[in-house]
Amino acid sequence: MQENFSLKPYNTFGVDAKAKYFIEVSNTDELKEALTFSKNHGLPLLLLGGGSNILLTKDFEGLAIKLNLKGISEENISNHEVLVTAKAGENWHEFVKYCLQKDYGGLENLSLIPGNVGTSPMQNIGAYGTEIKDIFVNCLVLNLKTLELETFNLEECKFGYRDSIFKKEGKGKYVILEVTFKLTTKDHHIKTEYGAIKNELEHLKINTPSIQDVSNAVINIRQSKLPDPKEIGNAGSFFKNPTIPLAQFQDLKQNFENIQGYPNGDVVKVPAGWLIEQCGWKGKQIGNVASHRLQSLVIINATGNATGKEIFDFSTDIINSVKEKFGIELEREVNII
Repeated sequence: MQENFSLKPYNTFGVDAKAKYFIEVSNTDELKEALTFSKNHGLPLLLLGGGSNILLTKDFEGLAIKLNLKGISEENISNHEVLVTAKAGENWHEFVKYCLQKDYGGLENLSLIPGNVGTSPMQNIGAYGTEIKDIFVNCLVLNLKTLELETFNLEECKFGYRDSIFKKEGKGKYVILEVTFKLTTKDHHIKTEYGAIKNELEHLKINTPSIQDVSNAVINIRQSKLPDPKEIGNAGSFFKNPTIPLAQFQDLKQNFENIQGYPNGDVVKVPAGWLIEQCGWKGKQIGNVASHRLQSLVIINATGNATGKEIFDFSTDIINSVKEKFGIELEREVNII
């Protein structure tokens, strides 16, 4: 247990906020001990995974627990499917690479997403036509109140767009210890129709892609437009893509002919990046904070010296300008602490 501990290395924004207490745990027993300590001392909790989806706006006056549970196990369930279980502290992209090396299909479109396995179900991470829910089986969690183990299946997780039970009624009630996925061992379902994957495969002169080819294409695309958190502080996409009624989208189209949207029944998903760019934010910097020059959906710690409050205020300015111009209120994807 350490006191007055800087969390700068533990959040991808690189914000230098301090925790009153900090401890790193590598198994469930250590986690239970830390939770008991926080309960006995009346301390609020901050559970840290890869730190890629949080914004620390101030010092944390409680106990920050770094989850460092590691391990991967497998169980063959048929001649073409396998269950793969990863502990919460496994790095997400390293886990994807592990599965690809074994020719297990299903995760390739989710390559290079920052963070750890344990946080992946919380917001139902997704990219290029795939979401966690597509290959999710269950997750083992620790009930923070009873300190008992529980298992949540696909239905119980209530997955939605960047959403789950762990962000709603279950928020702050559980810690995810491990996640199990059902992957294919052959006859993989290759998804190349979303985003720029098809164009990138054509550029690579690949006509019949393997799951590794799809992963490589996704990595190339992400690296070409998203900054590496190791080089410049960021949390990836800062905002969710808003969903609006079809009638509202049609009204907007009369005033903004080039507005982009993806219809789904009587609603339309509008790319937040496009809205932000139309408001003049792409590449714009205020003080220590900026919108990335290649992807306006990403807010960066441009100088490395930004405070969490500066980043939060910058995001608020973006939200206000988009609402003023389009009547659409953006929602932050990043968890604000």
